[in-house]
Amino acid sequence: MKHGEGGDALVLEAREMLAAGQGEEEVFAELAARTGDWDACALALCLALGVSRPDAEARIHEARPLFDEFEAGEEDIVAMLLACGHVFVVDQVLDGRGERIRNLLWTAACARGGFPGGMIPWFRTGELTKIFLLFAQTRFRDGRGSPPEFWAAMVTAGELLATEDSPDQAEVTAGLEHCLAQATAVGTGSQMLP
Repeated sequence: MKHGEGGDALVLEAREMLAAGQGEEEVFAELAARTGDWDACALALCLALGVSRPDAEARIHEARPLFDEFEAGEEDIVAMLLACGHVFVVDQVLDGRGERIRNLLWTAACARGGFPGGMIPWFRTGELTKIFLLFAQTRFRDGRGSPPEFWAAMVTAGELLATEDSPDQAEVTAGLEHCLAQATAVGTGSQMLP
């Protein structure tokens, strides 16, 4: 590492940069360009974001071959690829109810016949309402997926989401009503357990 910087100093600097409003890619690129130690900068950024050290080290181990493909001066590209590879995603630990909703939405995603890979971080970060509202707009075409399984999972997830106070309550309720109508149309209904 250049300039005699230690790992703890990089973590503190990354935290300060994040607190000042810089994005993950920008923080990595700036630190990596200055220090030349891409591994240490990626680790410092993960730790600054709240990723556990073992998880951060495993992510960086997987990304390390990427570093060999680029040279100094290409830190912005490496930062973008690390972000696209979800290296900087902070996984959300959910309670039992949240895990149930996430599992139902994952079931819906699989029954849908696929989903954009860019949604994977939403599952990892616990953006359950966002996923639900997007999936509620699903239209099945070309015989792909399993509409009965999809709508049944969506109804149950929607019923669980509708019981919590949130700024998106009206949208969740409307999404749930749509899901109920779709589930009824394909011959399913709520599978919510008491």
